[in-house]
Amino acid sequence: MEASRYYESVETSYTSSRSLNIEQEKRERDKEKEDSAFSASSPASPTDAKSSVQTIDSCQAMLLPIGASISLLVMFLFFDSLQTVFAICTAILATVAFAFLLLPMSQYLLRPCYSNNNKISFGCCGRFTPAEIMSFCLSFILVCIWVETGHWLLMDGSLGMGLCVAFIALVRLPSLKVSTLLLVGLLMYDVFWVFFSSYIFSTNVMVKVATRPAENPVGVFAKKLHLPGLVRDAPKLSLPGKLVFPSVHNSGHFSMLGLGDIVMPGLLLCFVLRYDAYKKSQLPCGETGAPTTSYHRITYFHCSLIGYFLGLLTATLSSEIFKAAQPALLYLVPFTLLPLLIMAYLKGDLRRMWHEPFIIHQPPRYMDV
Repeated sequence: MEASRYYESVETSYTSSRSLNIEQEKRERDKEKEDSAFSASSPASPTDAKSSVQTIDSCQAMLLPIGASISLLVMFLFFDSLQTVFAICTAILATVAFAFLLLPMSQYLLRPCYSNNNKISFGCCGRFTPAEIMSFCLSFILVCIWVETGHWLLMDGSLGMGLCVAFIALVRLPSLKVSTLLLVGLLMYDVFWVFFSSYIFSTNVMVKVATRPAENPVGVFAKKLHLPGLVRDAPKLSLPGKLVFPSVHNSGHFSMLGLGDIVMPGLLLCFVLRYDAYKKSQLPCGETGAPTTSYHRITYFHCSLIGYFLGLLTATLSSEIFKAAQPALLYLVPFTLLPLLIMAYLKGDLRRMWHEPFIIHQPPRYMDV
């Protein structure tokens, strides 16, 4: 479990950095569009540029735990009827997410041969760079191997990681207020479905849904086409929603961590990493921003990352002590959110971080006299 905790912390740090790189690339593209529009004497605005990044607002943050509860109930009550649909949707999402994860590697490998600006047209499907095509093909091959073998390392390891990276890189938390609403709501959601769902449904709904395998679509279609060989060879598939690691203590057993326990604190880490970079960029030229006290030397990102690691450690110890599934957000949210709030208060940034800190209020062009 020490290796798994280190792996989760490294993955969260990587996804936060990847998200920051995407934002910097978008800012550079917006600037290039503004320059080209100015040279053509046509008005342009950064808000006109299309962005693939989704920002969560307060309303969405409060409704997300409710939507997650409804989705969990649907998967619990109607799993047998919809398991083939779940498996097909999983394959599609995993292909897109893992292609996103493999894109930087493909860009690096193809950089000596092709320029990233050269795109190949696929008709109505759109135009794609060679690196995007390569990453998609590799991802498609991996998903096909998962469908054929059903191996846990592909879906509950690599493809699950791809889903986490894609979600954290493409979703934004705009302020500490929205972050708090989202994490506290999901904390209550996690605690209810892990601890109290068994009193209503006579079983732990969260664990039941996370560990239930689905019928292989290949086997389902082979059964309808009366191909007994394929039906017999098609393995059941483990759906995403968790990462699993071989247990150190019990051979043949696995330790499990939900993807939401990585993604949701990861969104907070992404937010504070962006704020650290934004605050550093606001320093006047020539100023180094030298820390005046000991806690000023610690960035918000490192504070939250250390809290995330300690939260994972506490969740693991609790699971070993009580010999039962634990809602990881019960430990991750206090260990990441509370130190962040305290540090922001001590540094005097709490009010600014609580409201949307990245909105730049431009001074009026004309002054009233």
